[in-house]
Amino acid sequence: MKSHWLYSKTSDNKARFLLGEKGNKTLICIGINPSTAEPDNLDRTLTVVKRFSRDLKYNSWLMLNVYPQRATNPNNLDLEINSEYHFENLKQIETFLKTGKFDIWAAWGTNISKRKYLFSCLKDIVSITKKHSINWHTIGKKSKEGHPHHPLYLDKKLGLDSFDIKEYLQKNIKKS
Repeated sequence: MKSHWLYSKTSDNKARFLLGEKGNKTLICIGINPSTAEPDNLDRTLTVVKRFSRDLKYNSWLMLNVYPQRATNPNNLDLEINSEYHFENLKQIETFLKTGKFDIWAAWGTNISKRKYLFSCLKDIVSITKKHSINWHTIGKKSKEGHPHHPLYLDKKLGLDSFDIKEYLQKNIKKS
């Protein structure tokens, strides 16, 4: 039987590039970094992402991350960028985006400020999305610094709001 999961990680499981369920109307959520979730063993964040996707009338979801290193605490992220992880992350995102038209839910929260390289990683991801038919969104109010909220801290009755990723990057690249 063919799996309904989309899943890619490093052989040592120290980085995860994508995790989601297959379908023909996919909501892509971009967080800051993956934690412990795997197919058939979703963590709290991915349970919320799956629920929002269903409630917003998508039949599938995909979790991507600004940086693919697994860490249950963002303070434990690499102090310097692991270029191998970053380039593989970009490659896998590019490959997936070629398969259709997608809505992206920006959901990395304030932890994007934990490491200087994270804004550069996001900028590279945004560059890839410009080649494809992508609509950027957030859910709920942004933080006082303008960061989109993490999925765990949202009212489940909220919907998608348009998100100007270009403006967000312009404001925040200057600060990083």
